[in-house]
Amino acid sequence: MASTSASSVQKSFKIQKGERIDDQLFTSIEESRFHIIIFSKNYASSSWCLDELVKIMECRKTKEQMVTLSSIIWISFFIDRFTRKRKRTSEDDVARWRNALKEAAGLAGMELKNTFNGDEEKFIQKIVMDISLKLSSINWGVEGMETRVKNVVSSLEIGFEDVRMIGIKGIGGGGKTTLARAVFDHVSDWFEGVSFIENVREVSKSSSSGLRELQKQILQDVLIDQSIKVESVFDGKNKIKKRMCSRKVFVVLDDVDNIDQLEALAGELTWFKPGSRIIITTKDEQVLIAHKVNFVHDVNQLLLSDEEATCLFSRYAFAADIPIQGFEELSEKVVHYAAGLPLTIKVLGSHLCGRSEDEWVDALERLKTIPLKETLEKLELSYNGLENDHKEIFLDVVCLLKGMEKKKAIRILESCGFHAQIGLRVLEKKTLITISNGYSLRFHDSIEEMGRNIARRLHHSNHRRLWIEEEIECVLGTEATRSIKLDYAGELYPEVIMKGLRNMKELMFLYVNNFYGEWEDDEAIQYLPDSLRFLYWSGYPLPSLPKTFQANKLVTLEMEGSSISQLWDGGERKVLDELWYLDLSRPDFRTLDLGMTPNLEELDLEECKNFEELQLPVECSKLKYLNLTDSMVSNLNLGMFPHLEKLKLLDCNDFVELQLTVKCPNLIFLNLSGSKLRTFNIGMTPNLEKLDLSECHDFVELHLPVECPKLKFLDLGSSRLSNLDLRMTPHLMTLKLESCDDLVELHLPSNLIFLYLLFSKLRTLDLRLTPNLENLDLSECDELVELHLPVKCPKLKFNDLSGSKLRTLNLGMTPNLAKLNLAQCNDLLELNLPGECPKLKFLNLRDSKVSSLNLGMTPNLKKLNLQGCKDFVELHFPIERSKEELGRLECLEELNINGAGITHLPESIYQMEGLRIIGSRGQLESYCFTSLEKLRGSYYVEL
Repeated sequence: MASTSASSVQKSFKIQKGERIDDQLFTSIEESRFHIIIFSKNYASSSWCLDELVKIMECRKTKEQMVTLSSIIWISFFIDRFTRKRKRTSEDDVARWRNALKEAAGLAGMELKNTFNGDEEKFIQKIVMDISLKLSSINWGVEGMETRVKNVVSSLEIGFEDVRMIGIKGIGGGGKTTLARAVFDHVSDWFEGVSFIENVREVSKSSSSGLRELQKQILQDVLIDQSIKVESVFDGKNKIKKRMCSRKVFVVLDDVDNIDQLEALAGELTWFKPGSRIIITTKDEQVLIAHKVNFVHDVNQLLLSDEEATCLFSRYAFAADIPIQGFEELSEKVVHYAAGLPLTIKVLGSHLCGRSEDEWVDALERLKTIPLKETLEKLELSYNGLENDHKEIFLDVVCLLKGMEKKKAIRILESCGFHAQIGLRVLEKKTLITISNGYSLRFHDSIEEMGRNIARRLHHSNHRRLWIEEEIECVLGTEATRSIKLDYAGELYPEVIMKGLRNMKELMFLYVNNFYGEWEDDEAIQYLPDSLRFLYWSGYPLPSLPKTFQANKLVTLEMEGSSISQLWDGGERKVLDELWYLDLSRPDFRTLDLGMTPNLEELDLEECKNFEELQLPVECSKLKYLNLTDSMVSNLNLGMFPHLEKLKLLDCNDFVELQLTVKCPNLIFLNLSGSKLRTFNIGMTPNLEKLDLSECHDFVELHLPVECPKLKFLDLGSSRLSNLDLRMTPHLMTLKLESCDDLVELHLPSNLIFLYLLFSKLRTLDLRLTPNLENLDLSECDELVELHLPVKCPKLKFNDLSGSKLRTLNLGMTPNLAKLNLAQCNDLLELNLPGECPKLKFLNLRDSKVSSLNLGMTPNLKKLNLQGCKDFVELHFPIERSKEELGRLECLEELNINGAGITHLPESIYQMEGLRIIGSRGQLESYCFTSLEKLRGSYYVEL
């Protein structure tokens, strides 16, 4: 077909000779958004093509559809050619065709011979990219980002085989992150690995491990492997250099402010594979200059036009692309005051959304008194529109809780008497905060500065919130202070802090982090205000809470890594009626009397290595979460915790008995890994969803009820189970049985998705009733001789059978298989791939006895390992498509034939640019090539 449209390409039309274009195709053209017209030499020979062209050009005028032209040649050639062949054609038809051709000739287009030196593949990629850009622009217009995104995408020049770093600089609120995110969302699919790293400046400075965490995030994102660990910044650099060079990546580093950050995350262009792109956003252009970033976009020069700003403002104020009737003039005035700054536009739109005309007028009157460029004061309008309690929550968030997990922030705010859930939701809707990845509290720098300015201004005399160390030292002891946050204390000594606390009768929130100063053991200065509701003191230096501290209002107490060994000196019993969250992880606690905390809901004693006993009242009716990881507890009666939902007893090496005298219907999570437990009855925990008994080397028996309907995750790795029947666990998705040496009989549920049987001693395994498997790991099952896979396994993506004793393997129908590892399957003689395996990218047959392989089944294979396959003699490439062009694997990047028995590779291998062949020089010269010169520099040969 000479021309095509976005909606018609997937339909088939049978056109008889001499037949005119039909109504069905006309309808498809009308419904399409884009049309690609490809002019070939014989285009004018087809009345159908010319009728279609006429229709396309009509739709271009009436429906404003987009048209892309390819391979333009002279229009006169078309008309002359047609009139010579079709003498009987009516003059009307010729006139219509002539006009359509002339109109098309006036449009911009591309010609193959003048684009990419005639390279057809790159030419097609260019067309696809252009259309993709236009498709995405439908949404860009909503945010007023179309021009900016196009400019950045254009500078990326995707398709060119170099590594490129692009900078985006500008003021806070100028739209740097929004622009980078829009580009990221658009072009991500063109890369083999992607990562968007938010808030580089903030995260890297939040702790000593900040940069290391960012390095880990890049590696995990790009390599899609959450198990990757980074031990140090130096280790992170080495891992990025070593592993990024193997795939074309797209990485965004958002809000960079220091060259050290770039050197740790994207130090050199040579770290990345050719074709990779890195975008860096920053307020400081010097950072880009120091890192030799040559191409920089300045968002300060790309502020939104009035039209774009109106569109963006309308989305937030009216949920439409234009102002609603009656608000056009008012909207114009607001947009004028916003001066093209995207953040200001969004915040003002959110603030005015749903308000009456009078309220709009009032807001505009206030805007008149605010200088145009004073963004912070403009943003303050959104604060002024909040309810009083939401104002307090907002100021607490920006001054005290930045970057904190949402769950913890809610706990703190609720401890101080706020309705935090709805409060945070209001702030998020007002675009004053964002919940990053659904967890941590984030907000723009301009929002933070605005909020902290308000806090200083409102409480200049009484210093209600203190968070800056210098200010704390100067005004510590102010009676009206309600909250103190002291992060990474420097010169302040503990006794200085406690002396200052004596006058703070209103103090509700005290947060002291990473403080391990010297302490003078003077009881006279040991003091904490009774008004405290939230107390966090990491590294608390005293062995107990001060005697004078009544703690009647305390809701949350967190003292991880502290010196505390008992709550009250001398075993004094003070009942903490209001306490519902207690975290004493890593202190030197040995026992804890829960009778002193009758309303406790969460208790964390992780890594209290000497902890031996929970002293229990008749019943702990409120406790929902209990963590005794790495303690010396030996037994626990779950009957005392009727509402317990999560229990962690990891690495409790002395734990031998979990008493289940009654059912625990609320328990959904149980981790006993590393304990000495021998048996467990799931029937007593009917709603359990996750059970981890890994590394329980004494575990011999799992009791299952008739049906276990809720269980989704089960890990019994390294247990001594001999048989396991899980057919009555219909929702089990993940099963881990690594190193279960005694397991001889296994029955599996039908809905299983992930199965890990590493180092198992099973000889046979029947998976025919598990068609939903996605990940199958049977590596190092060195006694496995028989495996039955489902006839159809449409979701299977990963299959590792390395080290097994299988002689044959039939994969059945596994169309989504991406990785197959059969390394060191020394007995494997026959591999039957599916009729089609279009997504297989990695195939390892190292040291197997497979003798031949047809790569026509695996068109997207990237890596093939035949190392040590001495019996391998024949590698079939895809059948030739034509005499001029040999069929070949376009995606193959690495072929390892070192030590393989193969004596011949097809001639078409010479045409495969970028292929890395691994083998000895003698092997390649003798078996595959007459001379290494034929490699033309396209192959990498390991000598």
